[in-house]
Amino acid sequence: MRARLWLASVLLMTTAIIAPAHAQDRTQGRSMVVSRDGIVAAESPLAAQAGATILAHGGNAVDAVVATNAVMGVVEPMMNGIGGDLFAIVYDAKSGKLYGLNASGWAPAKLSAEYLKSQGIEKMPGAGINSVTVPGAVDGWSKLLARFGTKGFSELLAPAIHYAREGFPVPEWDAAYWADSVKYLEKNPNAAATYLVDGRAPRLGEIFRNPDLALSLEQIAAGGRDAFYKGNLARKIVAYSASVGGTMTADDLAEFSAEWVEPISTTYHGWSVYEIPPNGQGIAALEMLNLMEDFPLSKYGHNSTDALHVMIEAKKLAYADMYRYVADQRFSKVPVQGMLAKDYSAQRAKLIDMAKANCNVPPGKPAFPTTGDTTYLTVVDREGNMVSLIQSNYSGFGSGLVPGGAGFVLQNRGALFSLDPASPNVLAGHKRPLHTIIPGFMTRGQERIAFGIMGGFNQAQAHAQFVSNVVDFGMNIQAALEAARFTKHTFSGCDVEMEDRIPPDVRAALAARGHEITLRGSFSSDMGGGQSVRRDFSTGVNFGASDPRKDGEAVPEPARVK
Repeated sequence: MRARLWLASVLLMTTAIIAPAHAQDRTQGRSMVVSRDGIVAAESPLAAQAGATILAHGGNAVDAVVATNAVMGVVEPMMNGIGGDLFAIVYDAKSGKLYGLNASGWAPAKLSAEYLKSQGIEKMPGAGINSVTVPGAVDGWSKLLARFGTKGFSELLAPAIHYAREGFPVPEWDAAYWADSVKYLEKNPNAAATYLVDGRAPRLGEIFRNPDLALSLEQIAAGGRDAFYKGNLARKIVAYSASVGGTMTADDLAEFSAEWVEPISTTYHGWSVYEIPPNGQGIAALEMLNLMEDFPLSKYGHNSTDALHVMIEAKKLAYADMYRYVADQRFSKVPVQGMLAKDYSAQRAKLIDMAKANCNVPPGKPAFPTTGDTTYLTVVDREGNMVSLIQSNYSGFGSGLVPGGAGFVLQNRGALFSLDPASPNVLAGHKRPLHTIIPGFMTRGQERIAFGIMGGFNQAQAHAQFVSNVVDFGMNIQAALEAARFTKHTFSGCDVEMEDRIPPDVRAALAARGHEITLRGSFSSDMGGGQSVRRDFSTGVNFGASDPRKDGEAVPEPARVK
């Protein structure tokens, strides 16, 4: 009898330990990473680990973000690399200020709409040498380190050089992306030699090495940004461009410089949300939020029919303006303040009919001033410095072109130029194109959140959904990333893609309003993959989150044990 009573007591205690009285169900698949030390969230655990190790060795958030980004270019070459562009938002904890960096490259001086039309080209190429713009990433790294970094290229690029030379096992998502790109890579002998193994894509778990890229990174580690823009790598790029009929010159590379810019912002229910100004599409996320603020989304309910209808319609309105007006501000006047004005959004919001979808949304007329396929990663360090960084080749494997012996593809970002002379985004020499990649940042009181979600023109609408998840529905950053999303990659029509986790009755009600829904999987890559870190300055605690739509992870800084 005593034995039975003793056993019952032990079982009761065990049950209490395993299932706490106040346990609650949740919809998110994993917990946030929580630490008093730094956190790096990236699309590859190897890259995040490299950045976290830099933090443990005394580096700050900017040092860590460069190391992380460099590894990402090795392990996810279809999405990003030193042949692509970069944007960043840096939060400096000591001053409490935000700094924006636009490291997007310009078109070669001789590449213009007139030149392409003289060659019989009537539409901006999506691939090949005439889609190539100057890569901005390496100069972006250099600018970040010169202003905020504490370490040099030789230390920060060492992990990337290691993985390029010694190899890394190919992860799940990237194995799929790689397999889908075989025919594209086969079109260019250098690309095939660099990225294919016996004429095929490397398989899941197979060790992949890129010794040419290791050599290129070693040259940058030794010679800094000039090794890329003025040295041997520049000569390789220019010689290759000439060999395939391109217009890139040594001056196009040598004269390029990334620019520090003032982030633009709006408010959303007490939060301040920041994006990089045009030539990027971040302004569309802010305009979406202004439009959404005129509707009681929190009362409608998360991913309810009314909430989704408002957000989809707001996307159409904001993107119509973005596509009409956004361009390189050194060449065209962009009505930034007009597009962000609350009264302008209030007028545009009146165009949202709650009963039916609008399949033909024209741009508005904001007030003009009277004068003059991607990787996202983010870092917070123990002092609260934060970096929101996004970097891309644009399409998978960019232009599909690899300079001989370089080990990296050149981006095809020029594909986003227009050849219409009436467009503010018309192609011109040393002009930057309309850009899709955008880092995000949001603040309220003692809270700071760096976030970003990749995926071409998915990004601004995904940013708005993430912010709404946090602000309207009280989600933590991991839940906000994981929540089911919609995306609309087109600019006209009523087509929209949704993940199948959005309830069938909601989808049916949206279809009844005229939305033409294409159903995607539960965690679809069409919705992009994101990362986020949060800092609570009142407690000094950091939080990290990583989207299951990618191979990534939020990795905490290891303890600095002596």
